[in-house]
Amino acid sequence: MQITDATHAFVTGGASGIGLAIASALAAAGAAVSLVDIDAAAAEAAAARLAQQGWRAEGLALDVRDRDGWQGARAAAEAAFGPVSVLVNNAGIAPDGQKLADMTAQGWDRMIAINLTGAFNGVATFGGALREAGAGHIVNVASMAGLIAEHPGLGAYAAAKAGLIAMSEVLRSEMAPHGIGVSVVCPGMVATSLADTTAKITGVRRDGDPSLLARGMAPAQVGREVLAAIREDRLYVITHPDRGGPVKARFQAILAGFGL
Repeated sequence: MQITDATHAFVTGGASGIGLAIASALAAAGAAVSLVDIDAAAAEAAAARLAQQGWRAEGLALDVRDRDGWQGARAAAEAAFGPVSVLVNNAGIAPDGQKLADMTAQGWDRMIAINLTGAFNGVATFGGALREAGAGHIVNVASMAGLIAEHPGLGAYAAAKAGLIAMSEVLRSEMAPHGIGVSVVCPGMVATSLADTTAKITGVRRDGDPSLLARGMAPAQVGREVLAAIREDRLYVITHPDRGGPVKARFQAILAGFGL
């Protein structure tokens, strides 16, 4: 997809981290961006910073679980910048580290509602209009954990992200005949404030290893790779190819189950 001054990107979880990095890359390429976040003040502040650089941006409040809220956010975004042509479903929370047998039903439901159903709500809100327009792109931000869930404590998170990958694959086959591209991003460790965001929503803080986070990829790099994937209409955006070994082993085990 070509990014032009008519492109309008709607980015959930856009106030910080990967969402803001994707929005910044799109804005620098000429798109108008609606930064949508559960934290309205943070979204407005992030949009103001982009506007100071001469880019077109606005901040809007949205909890991706709120289907009525999606309609209101869409109306506000399109009143400002016209029809949305790029939807970025990025909003999400981190795993809580609970093993599945110990996880509360509330924790499971919240994870699925935000990390998977939230993206569906975006597709349900914008998919029909994109299809009618015959041009555009949808980006779903999943995780490497959706491809290879190696560690205990990732159960609900990995299930949501694996579901998002599957949803993206089906969505691409459905949208391609109508000129709509679909990409799914599967990052490994990225240096973001996801722990802070998750704590605000869940009331529970679980910090990862600080040394690992410090070595994480810069969000801006993810933003650049997503921009390239939109332009090239690539389905899979793999930001951490060094994780290929465990993923290969997983798929080899699956193929062995087929006797291949």
